[in-house]
Amino acid sequence: MLKEFKQFLLRGNVVDLAVGVVIGASFGTIVTALVSDILTPFIAAIVTVPDFSNIVFTVNGSKFMIGHFINALISFILVTGAIFFFVVKPMNLLVEQSHKEKVLADPTTKKCTECLSEIPKEAKRCAHCTQTIA
Repeated sequence: MLKEFKQFLLRGNVVDLAVGVVIGASFGTIVTALVSDILTPFIAAIVTVPDFSNIVFTVNGSKFMIGHFINALISFILVTGAIFFFVVKPMNLLVEQSHKEKVLADPTTKKCTECLSEIPKEAKRCAHCTQTIA
């Protein structure tokens, strides 16, 4: 049983997942620092209200801390915006560039002049209509 457990732990998927979780947690810390140390003070400089947590209202003795919700909502918008503009957009650009490089590669097939079916580039005769290809 110990041998099977060791094989399970050393399987590639488990190790990759563990590395992904650690890197994700570290990245979360970086994004949180970006939002709390750079973006939030920037917005506070523009709006002149750095903290909304003091906004509360009371109904029948129950406190509704609407300011805390506003802070959480602003933080969520800033975090998702930071992730989108600093991670998702650059990754999409990289993927798009790699796809362009693949498309620019030499094609391995060509169209038959008679029946327009795809045939290998080196073919001398079409497999579909048996037309001789020059």
